[in-house]
Amino acid sequence: MKVAIIGQGYVGLTISAFASKHHQVIGFDNNSENVSRLNQGISHIEGVDSKDLASAIAAGNYRATTNASDISEAEIVVIAVPTPLTKDRKPDLSFIESACKTIGSSLKKPALIINESTSFPGTLRHYIKPGVEKYSAAKIEHLYAISPERVDPGRVDWNQKNTPRLFAGLTKQASDRTRSFYSTFCDNLVEVSSPEVAEAAKLFENTFRQVNIALVNEFAEIAHALGISVHETLDAANTKPYGFMKFSPSAGVGGHCIPVDPSYLAHVAAEMGVPATFIQRANEVNLEMPKYIVERVAADNGGTLKGKRVQVIGVSYKPDVADVRETPAELVIDELNSQGAITSWHDPIVKNWHGQESSALGGSEIAIVVTLHSAMDKSAVLKSAPYVFDTTGKVDGAIGL
Repeated sequence: MKVAIIGQGYVGLTISAFASKHHQVIGFDNNSENVSRLNQGISHIEGVDSKDLASAIAAGNYRATTNASDISEAEIVVIAVPTPLTKDRKPDLSFIESACKTIGSSLKKPALIINESTSFPGTLRHYIKPGVEKYSAAKIEHLYAISPERVDPGRVDWNQKNTPRLFAGLTKQASDRTRSFYSTFCDNLVEVSSPEVAEAAKLFENTFRQVNIALVNEFAEIAHALGISVHETLDAANTKPYGFMKFSPSAGVGGHCIPVDPSYLAHVAAEMGVPATFIQRANEVNLEMPKYIVERVAADNGGTLKGKRVQVIGVSYKPDVADVRETPAELVIDELNSQGAITSWHDPIVKNWHGQESSALGGSEIAIVVTLHSAMDKSAVLKSAPYVFDTTGKVDGAIGL
């Protein structure tokens, strides 16, 4: 089967790696540098081993390209592009729009078009299908389906093979062909009644996490005001064998999903005239955590950070992954800068961010641990500055949430 996958980032390349074991995959991406490296068998994400990529290339089952005409003969096209937020935190479908243009103007025969990109309910039916048709030179009857991505960068216990996959087509034929495709590399396929159900389920999965992280972050502030340990309290609550799920406080939320997906759900709720006040407040709480942390640090250091050297340790959004999308570290640094601090950052995995290289650990008066990678020596982190504030709860001896 000839498969084109639009987007070769964390989601698209992961799907390419699994699908290329059973199909001939063309990976389309506009980033020429990434495409060049991929064609050399060099992966740029943690979840895809370069050896596996090289094997797929050697077998003739994978090739990356920036040339849209290369997907013209594809029988299946998977959309796996970013769906970020605009500056005012509204859904940004510009990447999906670009994908629709690439697909519509390139395909020469009917194909199954599957959207994996996360978006609000109705995106497949009311945006992608009309979008592809708008850019098609000839009237071609494509099939359309949704199967929202479930990729957790850096995780090894759950992958494309053993993670249950939701799907639904606009027609029964589309659903049947979607099942047939994913069954070649996925063990558990769950068909739902409509694309809108699948789209909404994906949004709710991450809204659930956003809300619970906000709750525990707010509780961390309450616990501090009470003079008790939030971590000991959470561990105590976690001894209950039912009706409780432990979440841990942090500097906020990051990555492509948790900080973004709830806003897509709130957007469609507003369009339907339903206030999403709970979701919006959870988002606000998590966005406010960096300010709260910096205010705590300032209070512990004479009430001001002006002119003080502060190093942020760990700028990726999660441990052992070099992904800096929506990282709360950026908001922490912004808040530090607004208070006049002299900031630097250290991350052995990210290394280069916003055109700057990671600084050596230490050399500051104050250190704030946002993300703790397994490669980091906790004792070295604790000794990196006279004052260390740990947002992860993992550096013994540090001041923390």
